Amino acid sequence: MAHTSIPARTGAALRRAARSRPVLAAVVLLLVAAALAAWRITDAGSPRHQTREIGFATGVPGGVYDRYGQLLRKHVVDAVPGARLRLDNSEGSVDNLERVVTGRDDFAISTADAVTSFSSPDKPRLRAIARLYDDYLQLVVPAGSPVQKVSDLRGLRVGVGQPKSGVNLVTRRLLEAAGLDPDRDIVPYGLGIGDAADQLRSGQLNAFFWSGGLPTSALTNLAAGYPIRIVPLADLAEPLQRQEGGGADAYRAATIPANTYPGIQPAGTTVATVAVPNLLVTRDDLDPALVQGITRAVIDSRDTIGAQVHAAQLVDLRTAVYTDPLPLHEGARRYYTSVKP
Repeated sequence: MAHTSIPARTGAALRRAARSRPVLAAVVLLLVAAALAAWRITDAGSPRHQTREIGFATGVPGGVYDRYGQLLRKHVVDAVPGARLRLDNSEGSVDNLERVVTGRDDFAISTADAVTSFSSPDKPRLRAIARLYDDYLQLVVPAGSPVQKVSDLRGLRVGVGQPKSGVNLVTRRLLEAAGLDPDRDIVPYGLGIGDAADQLRSGQLNAFFWSGGLPTSALTNLAAGYPIRIVPLADLAEPLQRQEGGGADAYRAATIPANTYPGIQPAGTTVATVAVPNLLVTRDDLDPALVQGITRAVIDSRDTIGAQVHAAQLVDLRTAVYTDPLPLHEGARRYYTSVKP
């Protein structure tokens, strides 16, 4: 069979091309890597690059945290295109902080007193996004109950909130401020708001504590079909502030407005109590662009969510930055700086 010879010039060219291929491939790889790096740098300034699922720890079903999270989800999706917000029920504030520092969730709501008391080697990683609204401490009893103050609970069956909830934390402090041992002077039941309401109605509980925004739907539903009364707690505001670890700024005297819960007894009366602020929290390693988008969603959704969850109406741009005892996350700081008059 005849062999076709390759001209010398053509053969030399092919040999040069063959030798240059590794160089060309390396150049192409370097260009692709540089382009990807540039895309990441450029896109890091926008929350649009965030497409992973975002975990948001709320609270017990029927509580204000839970309802607020449900309504906030749509606004987060609008503010951070491509983001998927996963809502996780929890026991409450303390559980939420644990979820955030361990990475189980990226965002959560917690009371300021729970943050102050929280003990974890990873606590320095916690950052705040906004001060939201205040939780009001509520001691709920049947309308005909003889209980007129916290010290009257001695020997009774009392709902004290789930073990890792802010309710449980502040309930123990309230009982101690009233001179009661939370473990010995009452019969404690570690229940969420839904179960506590059901057991009060059925007579299994004599009373229960709740800490939440106003109104709390579980209490609205309870009062609609069962006569209840809220016991005043304002006399314990100063003792709470004096307790070690409570934080002098965590608690303040407050008033539950009349008719917050239609059907509550006696009708048309205000109740003096104690309030504690809520913070929206995250970790220091969360992308500032993502946090900036979340902050925007929280502030921009105030009126829309507030139409269904009254407490959300109290989210205010002027007070949102006061997040003591946590520093602001860099992404939240960028947002507040961008809208500062």
